[in-house]
Amino acid sequence: QVQLVESGGGLVQPGGSLRLSCAASGTIPSISTMGWYRQAPGKERELVATISSGGSTNYADSVKGRFTISRDNAKNTVYLQMNSLKPEDTAVYYCNARNPPVFRSKYDYWGQGTQVTVSS
Repeated sequence: QVQLVESGGGLVQPGGSLRLSCAASGTIPSISTMGWYRQAPGKERELVATISSGGSTNYADSVKGRFTISRDNAKNTVYLQMNSLKPEDTAVYYCNARNPPVFRSKYDYWGQGTQVTVSS
């Protein structure tokens, strides 16, 4: 049984920073691709950032240069450092873990989400 639990969300003023954490309660293969997604009310869930087991990262254009994704395999945790936050970053942020294409086994785990609100 694998569970992903996000934390670190909250209310922050524009230009501020937050650090999100996602901890796995069960064992996730270190080869997993980890990611952060977000969803605003009435909108589709969108990719924010992903990080491979080798540390390769991908970011949405909207967050590139402001957000940094990282992982600590020993702690089974993935992080999202969010700087220079904008009101349009307001959303529920979800953690994701899934198998890379080269992995035989397929899986796709999601956390319950943590609210990030950027407002004055």
